[in-house]
Amino acid sequence: MPRKVYEFNNPRRFVAGTVGQPGDRTFYLQASDANRTVSVVLEKEHVQVLADRLEDIVDEVVRRGTVPPIESPQEDLDPLEMPVDEEFRVSALGLAWDDDLKAVVIEAVSGESGSLDEDQIFSDDDDAPDVLRVTIDAAAARAFAVRANAVVHAGRTPCPLCGIPLDPAGHICPRQNGYHRATLS
Repeated sequence: MPRKVYEFNNPRRFVAGTVGQPGDRTFYLQASDANRTVSVVLEKEHVQVLADRLEDIVDEVVRRGTVPPIESPQEDLDPLEMPVDEEFRVSALGLAWDDDLKAVVIEAVSGESGSLDEDQIFSDDDDAPDVLRVTIDAAAARAFAVRANAVVHAGRTPCPLCGIPLDPAGHICPRQNGYHRATLS
């Protein structure tokens, strides 16, 4: 099957979001322009790392004076656009700063076609895996990172003792060594 490249240059919207209840959420990257919306599935950890690295890139280009300081990013609190149809599952992410465009290039690469070679990220080979390629300015990157961090941290609350997410049905905390506190009546 030929490679599919979903390319968005300064999309109307580029966000991370979830579908499902905390503890059973599926994480998505979603890019939209006037005519189409593309959604890809990725792991929670991918979303966190992407947000962190985008923050680092934006901080660095602002520090160097490449782009002016970004006051406060425009918040996007809207849900994912429906229907959320998965194009592919992400196995690798690539980030780059394009100095000519003064923009961040994000590439989410599918891993469904077998093993992924590092050289296939940012590749234009026809035999490379499917890819979602999004180019956004520094302000949009900062706004993406703010929302992505909120999405990641909107899950289950952590146990105050061990930090493991609490389940609605209960939690056996390893810090309590299997014991429950006795309650006085």
